[in-house]
Amino acid sequence: MSKLHIETTINREPAEFLCEPHETVLSALRNGLGLTGTKEGCATGDCGACSILLDGRLVPACLVLAPEAQGRTITTIEGLSRGDALHPLQQKFLEHAALQCGICTPGFIVAAKALLDATPEPSEEETRYWLAGNLCRCTGYDKIVRAVLDAASEMKGSAA
Repeated sequence: MSKLHIETTINREPAEFLCEPHETVLSALRNGLGLTGTKEGCATGDCGACSILLDGRLVPACLVLAPEAQGRTITTIEGLSRGDALHPLQQKFLEHAALQCGICTPGFIVAAKALLDATPEPSEEETRYWLAGNLCRCTGYDKIVRAVLDAASEMKGSAA
């Protein structure tokens, strides 16, 4: 079976890659394009470690076939920072020590980005509900929620 040629936009840049028809976006990102920030946790869409934004919508990259990326826009954890400047969510995760082993961290940050895009001033309850699809085995979720709420507050202040 021949490989498919996919043209897409990844992290604000035009991108092209070859993939098998059955290959996942997660595999194409990590193995084909070298974007290893997106992690594989469960490969069943249950843990959130591989969360990406596909046309602005939060999806598990392990469940999306790479050919579905044709003509679409993908944002990964690598696409949140601007050069050396971390996204406020990334900075707040560091400041709040909202990470340990790091497997789940990119997925949490991308999911939080989707939350703040949809709801710039979420309540704690909304934040916990939104992030419920992301699992962490190392930390308590409290630091993660605090980091997201602090980032939301900072982002609101910088938008004013």
